[in-house]
Amino acid sequence: MKLPPADVQFHDNVRLLVWRPRGVLNEAALKHIRELIGDLEATSDEPFNRFTDSQALEAIDLNFRYVFDFSLFRRLSYAGRSPVKSAILVPSIALAHYSKMHELLTRHSSIEVRIFEDREAAAKWLCVPVELLIISPIGN
Repeated sequence: MKLPPADVQFHDNVRLLVWRPRGVLNEAALKHIRELIGDLEATSDEPFNRFTDSQALEAIDLNFRYVFDFSLFRRLSYAGRSPVKSAILVPSIALAHYSKMHELLTRHSSIEVRIFEDREAAAKWLCVPVELLIISPIGN
């Protein structure tokens, strides 16, 4: 089995993928996580929720068209499957415009996206212990 990148953890016991992008969020990073999620969905018998912790991002180098295409791709590629939740933790709602766009474009699909400023609220919504959403050493 191929090891996940350092910014990704998968908690099989609660069916949760945690992604913590760092540095600059750009098209290459979104393409990489889209492919990783697609591979996991293709090989997994059970659905899994997602948590994105964007608090370590230093900058965002994206445009609305790419985020639009990304969101529509995710919406269409996951159509007809079991519902999943995707929580996005942002440093402030004021800085969450791309996340809001993703949330709007996946609305009424099998992927329910919500944006949070509070880790505990995200954990509650995902029905997981908040400790799983806190950065832990690699290998845990």
